[in-house]
Amino acid sequence: MTIPVPATPFADPAPAQRLERAATALTANGFTAEILDDAVAARTRVKELIPEGAGVFTAASETLRLSGIDEDINTSGRYQAVKPRALAMDRATRADDIRRMLAGPDVVVGSVAALTETGSLVVASYSGSQLPAYAGGAARAIWIVGAQKVVPDLDTALRRVEDHALPLESARAQVAYGQPSAVNRLLILNAEPHPGRGTVLLLREAIGF
Repeated sequence: MTIPVPATPFADPAPAQRLERAATALTANGFTAEILDDAVAARTRVKELIPEGAGVFTAASETLRLSGIDEDINTSGRYQAVKPRALAMDRATRADDIRRMLAGPDVVVGSVAALTETGSLVVASYSGSQLPAYAGGAARAIWIVGAQKVVPDLDTALRRVEDHALPLESARAQVAYGQPSAVNRLLILNAEPHPGRGTVLLLREAIGF
């Protein structure tokens, strides 16, 4: 007889030991990893990490929106915020300019759909607009990751994308854009070959999808 296996509670924050394992693995893989208490601490840390006047692109992220980091970067006047400039440009006539702006900022800030205890970051995207900057186009990358996104391995990370993050993002997109989302592109960052480029701020609390 087959015994049903209960679904992984992808919304529950991972315990401290799992966060420590993930942070240790990230460091071994070339990322800079910091464990912070909450989104308030992350908001402060992001301000410390990004020099005033830098060109900063904020990827679409509930984590950034809920934490206030998106607003800090795009409305404070401290930075050369990429997203407001891109949104003000005519997409029909300046599509190439927009694409280049998003692909190569000084700093990209965002989140991920899952983080494995072996130190891999998993990013799912409908349009792929943030992926070039994440993968290497940005001079620096900062990811804020809630504790509920930490999973044991890549297989579980992909299940988290499909079973948890996608339904929530689809519901949000339906309200915002009138259509559901989809995992059209998937990026897995297993290591960072350029020391100091990629920083992961791993929170002890759950935030975002």
